[in-house]
Amino acid sequence: MSFIDLFQKKRKYATVPSTDRPVNRAGESGEILPEDKPKREIPEGLMNKCPKCATIQFTKELEKNLKVCTSCGYHFKLSAVERIQMVMDEGRFFEYDAELISEDPLEFPDYVGKYRKAVDATGMNDAVITGEGTIGGFPVVVAVMSFDFMGGTLGSVVGEKITNAIEHAMQKNDPLIIFSTSGGARMQESILSLMQMAKSSAAIAKFNEQGGLFISVITDPTFGGVSASYAMLGDYILAEPGAAFGFTGRRVIEQTIRQKLPDNFQTAEFNLKHGQVDMVVVRKDMKNTLTRLLDLHVVKGEVANGK
Repeated sequence: MSFIDLFQKKRKYATVPSTDRPVNRAGESGEILPEDKPKREIPEGLMNKCPKCATIQFTKELEKNLKVCTSCGYHFKLSAVERIQMVMDEGRFFEYDAELISEDPLEFPDYVGKYRKAVDATGMNDAVITGEGTIGGFPVVVAVMSFDFMGGTLGSVVGEKITNAIEHAMQKNDPLIIFSTSGGARMQESILSLMQMAKSSAAIAKFNEQGGLFISVITDPTFGGVSASYAMLGDYILAEPGAAFGFTGRRVIEQTIRQKLPDNFQTAEFNLKHGQVDMVVVRKDMKNTLTRLLDLHVVKGEVANGK
């Protein structure tokens, strides 16, 4: 176990043409040749464009608003570390299984290269971080998936860490909270990936028999093996606004049934209307909502029987 170390990436720079109009070397027509334009440097990532409403916002302002568009309310994706900082008390989190790394048991072409690239890009060893801390003063065991690590795919390490987190929650008699985001099972691990669905689901069933409280939080996107296993097994199932989730994607379903699906199909709001989730919670209210749910079920440091 170890406390999470948060690292800031070195700032990168991009060059853009200056608005100052230089003198043309040719001295004719007034046309500015590309090579004559002086360039100025601005930090890369200074601004972000909302993929929903196309509003351009300063990155710092977006981060102050928990990465939610101030214009349309679109919820940008978060890394696992960012989400931990937002929901855990004082951002403190004691991590489990930080040393676990994926192998290449099937010798799948280029799997090792893609895996190492994801490690370098994210600073994580796989697509989930698990551990313990407090939310609203209540001790909890938490697992947070990260889509930026190979699409949040469910592999052997992810399944092992999720299952270990469930077992820790059973041993400590603490509530369990899992934030899910995933493109599905990790194809490079084939059946070894698919078996994680059964393993994690069996652990959830045992946790449920013990009377444990499991809160599942769906974030954008959550599909495939994760949605078909632990993500939909919560005593409470919450979702962020606009979060897309289901087993398979919209295009595949439309091609299979040869019908046009509703525009909001598979969104959190659509699934709430059809009874697949209990609540859609905006990001700024997530911690308070989790705290209220914990307060309903935790009695003197223990999870109340019967939930």
